[in-house]
Amino acid sequence: MKRYIFILIGCLWLTTSCSDFLELNESQYHTVEYQFSTFGDVKKVATNVYGYVQDGLADVGNTMRDAATDDAVYAWEVNSLKTYYDGSWSAINLIDDQWSHYYSAISAANYFLENCPSDFPATIYQENYKEKMEQLKNYPLEIKALRAYFHFELLKRYRNIIVVDHTLSVKEVNDLKPSPFDQVVSWIVNQCDEVIPLLPVTYENTTKGEIARTTRGMAMALKARILLYAASPLNNPTDDKAKWLKAAEAAKNIIDANIYHLINEDVVNNAAAGGLIFGKWNSPSNSFEGSNFPMGFEGGYSGVCPSQNLAEAFDLIDGTPFDWNNENHRKFALEVDKRDPRFQKTLLSNGVSFKGEVIETFLNGKNGLPMEGATPTSYYLRKLLREETSLIPGSTTSYQHIVPLFRYEEVLLNYAEALLEAEKNPTYKGKQGEVDYQLSPLEAVNLVRNRVGMSGLPDNLDYMSFQKRLRNERRVELAFEGHRFWDIRRWKMGKDTQKVYGLTLTAKGDGTLNMERTLVHDRVWEDKMYYYPIADFELFNNKNLTQNDGWK
Repeated sequence: MKRYIFILIGCLWLTTSCSDFLELNESQYHTVEYQFSTFGDVKKVATNVYGYVQDGLADVGNTMRDAATDDAVYAWEVNSLKTYYDGSWSAINLIDDQWSHYYSAISAANYFLENCPSDFPATIYQENYKEKMEQLKNYPLEIKALRAYFHFELLKRYRNIIVVDHTLSVKEVNDLKPSPFDQVVSWIVNQCDEVIPLLPVTYENTTKGEIARTTRGMAMALKARILLYAASPLNNPTDDKAKWLKAAEAAKNIIDANIYHLINEDVVNNAAAGGLIFGKWNSPSNSFEGSNFPMGFEGGYSGVCPSQNLAEAFDLIDGTPFDWNNENHRKFALEVDKRDPRFQKTLLSNGVSFKGEVIETFLNGKNGLPMEGATPTSYYLRKLLREETSLIPGSTTSYQHIVPLFRYEEVLLNYAEALLEAEKNPTYKGKQGEVDYQLSPLEAVNLVRNRVGMSGLPDNLDYMSFQKRLRNERRVELAFEGHRFWDIRRWKMGKDTQKVYGLTLTAKGDGTLNMERTLVHDRVWEDKMYYYPIADFELFNNKNLTQNDGWK
């Protein structure tokens, strides 16, 4: 939805006291009657709630959280992002502290849900009355889905969270108790179940030009995602099969609904993408481009630099997994036409064309080291960038960005993972209770691969081999869409992601390149990092909160 400049509840709650952002002090604003007196005003209040949805383009230190994973590094040494992996993270040295942000979002949602009228009878003869009332009927459903989403965003970070389903008084705020993890999961799932049958599949017939609104598919995808997280090793230490099957069924319901489809097209910055379920629609801007265009381009400041780890995750074009230790593979390391097509849509590598120029990331190349800020990995980011953006002074241009938060490709991969882990069989098909699984994990993954013209995975892979390929497929398909950071955690593979590599490229006299795989970062990992620490001041304000394991 278009963002309205509308100061409402929540924006003065971002202080140190828990009660400051959970309670509602109406006296500082217009009266409730005023805020909900017309359809236009109600829409503004609803839009304010949407405003709390974050796109991930500048999560931490004005850059992407992905640079704190083994998928990328940040080009500049000085950035708060390092707190994630340099050992300095603590309950008093926070990073990405979203506790107050999402509880403010939840308070805004509760405020709306408790005060939104069901009709404006006095306007029955006004123009577009029927269309407006159709939208008004949907708003509480949309906001309830967003409230569930905000709780999920808290849960995946902090685990020990408080469910807030109504506006709180000052007395209530700091006496609230967190709910057990599984109870929060059930609450979010129930919220989704309440709105799924009622939310529209699309808003095409009721509004014009409004996208990034919660739909039936978004609520279904949220349900499938949280059930997958709940079934994953981090939260399911006994590998309870029933949890995996719940996640598989939730994803299957989306597939069976036949709402979305797979087309070999750009999946970002494309409102018409067949697999786009829910995303963040941003106002025209060139700040993301300024923060990530390669050094050597006017206005480019580098930023998120994909790693060699990620580059090697892209298969050869024939479907063979890339192996750096195989000399025949290594010679194709930078040959984009010999690699999975997603390789060149995700990262910029030496020798490719960008904005009409050839990228040079070899030493002393026009985009390479030792230039200050040049990529330390030899790669620059391409995905999510609007290449047509101009940063040249006097002729700058800005474009809207559509950042996908839920995609159909993720749903297929969620389904494949859940059913695989339930049955430990890549080709499993069969009935579980009343649910008939006629799409195997292998077939689901191959649908995603076939979309971009890649051959399917072979049908003779055992459970462990297929699990590795499936996780790799998720990595390349969803790169820089905010998944890798959380996947590393829910899979409990943090220690496997400490070493981050790049390529050192040196131009030889004959015009060829010497390539050396080099260690860029050897990061600190401690298992306590699977969840965020809760801020000390929150624990001080509410004695019922408990700190996550390992944090002091």
